[in-house]
Amino acid sequence: MMWRLGVVGSPIQHSLTPQLHDAGLAMAGLKGTSERIELKASEAKKVKKWMGKKYDGLSVTMPLKGAAAKYCDVLGDVATRTGVVNSLLYRDGVLHGANKDGQGFLDSLYGSFGVIVENLHVVVLGSGGAAAGIVDALVNAQVGSISVHARNESKVDSLVRRYTNVYGHTLQYRPVDLIVNALPSHARKHEAAVMQGVTSDTIAVDITYEPRMSDWRALHDAEGCRTQNGLAMLAYQAALQMQWWFETPIDGAHLLKVVS
Repeated sequence: MMWRLGVVGSPIQHSLTPQLHDAGLAMAGLKGTSERIELKASEAKKVKKWMGKKYDGLSVTMPLKGAAAKYCDVLGDVATRTGVVNSLLYRDGVLHGANKDGQGFLDSLYGSFGVIVENLHVVVLGSGGAAAGIVDALVNAQVGSISVHARNESKVDSLVRRYTNVYGHTLQYRPVDLIVNALPSHARKHEAAVMQGVTSDTIAVDITYEPRMSDWRALHDAEGCRTQNGLAMLAYQAALQMQWWFETPIDGAHLLKVVS
């Protein structure tokens, strides 16, 4: 089989996903191609027409994660809970959707820092598709609490209602063990100081990877935090995605070396 793969979203020209797909295919001993596909949220219906005809598997990025989920025939457990997908697979006439973002994030934390998140107190900035997947994975990994900060109050409220230990405000009496910036670049404002509760013991992860050292990450780096950008999450979620597609193990740590 010649796998027809791609990554779909907007803007998409910067995406490193085709390189990860090429590396994953090689690791699995498979043949295939991968390309970048520019597609806006208003055009999400096109993925339904394309899957099976032009593509066997697609990675889905912003702003399509929620929109693409609506056109899937079958959703995985995480995608069902969150209403967002980052992976599509066409098999036997059925369009499957899955969300590998959250587990990819957890795998990247363990791979980079050896961190297990059980009982940690977490702050997540943002409430979009990637944030939803990360919050879901953190809850299921039994974190102590999650405070979500975002402008979209309805999305924050939805996350708070979905989980018993997710809050729409900062828990001032608790130190921040982990802070995750899942805000898109255009939605960020300049910050002059780190959030209250963040210390040199805090791990700070910016899930964007262009630039590699964002202003937000640099601020936390200067505070003495252990920090990383989104390349590790990108690589580890891609490994999970391709394991699902190819039904064979894919090494996320190796994929990270490909794009680092």
